[in-house]
Amino acid sequence: MATIVKLSITLLLLTLLSKGVCGCDLNNITIGTIRSGNEIKGQPEWNVIVVNNCDCPMQNMLLFCNGFQTTEPVDPSNFKPVGDNQCSINNGGSIKPKDTVKFSYAWDPPFFLRPTSVIASC
Repeated sequence: MATIVKLSITLLLLTLLSKGVCGCDLNNITIGTIRSGNEIKGQPEWNVIVVNNCDCPMQNMLLFCNGFQTTEPVDPSNFKPVGDNQCSINNGGSIKPKDTVKFSYAWDPPFFLRPTSVIASC
C-alpha cells in the first residue's frame, strides 16, 4: 500500500512540473512605444521595446499587429509580420528573463501592439 501512495505522489509531482509552475504568461510581457522625434519619409518614427518580465526565458512570442506598415525598414530578426494580424518577435527565439527586444518603425498613427501568444520555458 505504501508503494502505491509513493507512486501516486510521484506522479502528481511530475504532472505539476511538466505543466510548469512558473506562472508566466502574456501578463509578463511589457510593450512600450515612444516617438523618437525623427521623421522617415514624412512619417513619425516610433521606438518599440518589448520586455520579458518573467523570471524564465520566453520564446515563440507573437504580437497582434493588424495592418502593420512602415516607411522604415525593420530588422526581420527583431520584428516580422508572419500572418494577417500577427508579428513574430526575436524570430521566435528565446528572450532571456528581464531582457528586451527593440525595434523602430515609421508610420502615422502608431500601431497598437499587444502580445497574443508566448511560451515560457521554466
